[in-house]
Amino acid sequence: MPSQSQTTAEITVASDWQKSLQQAISDPAELLDILGLDSQWLPAAKAAAEQFGLKVPLSFVNRMQRGDINDPLLRQVMPLAKELETHPDFSTDPVGDALSKAEAGIIQKYKHRALLISTGACAVHCRYCFRRHFPYSDELAAKGRWKTSLDWLSQQTDIQEVILSGGDPLSLTDAKLLPLMEGLADIPHIHTLRIHSRQPVVLPDRVTPSLINTLKKSRKKIIVVIHANHPNELDDSVAAGLNSFSQAGFQLLNQAVLLAGINDQAETLTELSRRLFAANVLPYYLHLLDKVKGAAHFDVPEAQAIQLHQAITAELPGYLVPRLVKEQAGEQSKTLVS
Repeated sequence: MPSQSQTTAEITVASDWQKSLQQAISDPAELLDILGLDSQWLPAAKAAAEQFGLKVPLSFVNRMQRGDINDPLLRQVMPLAKELETHPDFSTDPVGDALSKAEAGIIQKYKHRALLISTGACAVHCRYCFRRHFPYSDELAAKGRWKTSLDWLSQQTDIQEVILSGGDPLSLTDAKLLPLMEGLADIPHIHTLRIHSRQPVVLPDRVTPSLINTLKKSRKKIIVVIHANHPNELDDSVAAGLNSFSQAGFQLLNQAVLLAGINDQAETLTELSRRLFAANVLPYYLHLLDKVKGAAHFDVPEAQAIQLHQAITAELPGYLVPRLVKEQAGEQSKTLVS
């Protein structure tokens, strides 16, 4: 983990998660200044941020190495001129969300599962986000109007699992989450609730006793799928929040994205799996990059990805090796890459 001397440890971070969200950095100039980086990067960062805004909590910035423009956490959130380049294989909807829309706020790609777009808000804007162009304003569920989505789910008796996604579902306050949890509790054929969230990693203060009690109102088996790409993301505050989830009986999994210049080294991926396990999280998926417009500079060739996966397989026990996958629009499941 980064040492005090390597990070921006002087920054005071609010203890309340909503205050922390309000303090999140949205100005590239402020981010560069906090990290002691040259203003030469500012014009390109501002231009890219006009297309997809910068947003990063101070708690995540505190884990970055001061003075290093190539810090692996910074690279995930820093707008770059490369985002403005066009590439023929990269689109605004690389995983076919639009084609899989089943109802307002509902996406169904795979059998027995449905994904609910609970909100368009996130605590952090990852530059490789496959939904960076998603039309959240068109989705009723993302506006907090749960009834239409819940009515549809109640009629689809083959659906056994609901995935809360977004945006980030934990961007909603507990008061806004509560009616959704209670509504899901009343649908008997839904057995499992899966929550995909980056918040336990970038904003660990979000994991509170109140949140845990709110999620339990669903009375379903709860799986929390976090998103960490690099071992430096997993400091003591993150581990404490994840431990709280684990103690509450929630299954914890991690999905990582393979990103050029960030985690495309076997040693990095191996250490990530080990730190995840120490925090009671099992590595689940290692995704090839979804080819979203603006993120081509993060792409790792498939052949290189396979070599990396073979290397970590040789180092780790099987339960710590995430499945290497890619998502292809129209397919009935994630595609294993081997």
